[in-house]
Amino acid sequence: MTDDSAAIDETETLEPETASTGLDATSRSALADALAAVGDRWTLLVVAALLDGPRRFGDLQEEVGGIAPNVLSQRLRQLERNALVVARPYSERPPRFVYELSAAGRELAGALRLLAGWGARNEGGTAPLHSACGTPMEARWWCPTCERVVSDEEDEELHFA
Repeated sequence: MTDDSAAIDETETLEPETASTGLDATSRSALADALAAVGDRWTLLVVAALLDGPRRFGDLQEEVGGIAPNVLSQRLRQLERNALVVARPYSERPPRFVYELSAAGRELAGALRLLAGWGARNEGGTAPLHSACGTPMEARWWCPTCERVVSDEEDEELHFA
């Protein structure tokens, strides 16, 4: 399996149109920055695999099925450059590392949960279930200052600055 179809060219500018997305220039910039850091299939799958804790290269390759070793190496280097992953050596000869998410990398857990829930709903599955009662869970925007939920109908109030 090749990585060509899933990769985002880092030199490519991501500029969704405001009319079709409802995002202003600041929002587009923040989204473009996020996509530049983690916006391809393999990167997100590597991050998801690391959410359970530190992993060695071989463990990651097993958990992220279908990823070529050179692609995994590239993604780990990119995640390290973006300060989302920390590589700690556990062997000098040969040089080997254990990889773990930084605090910034762990913050992606919420975004991955949202994407997984969206994927499940749009592929005929269900969102993650609440373990206590079995009800499909929903994500909501919460304003800690106003102490209220902001709904999709109020999207003029949502700003991605």
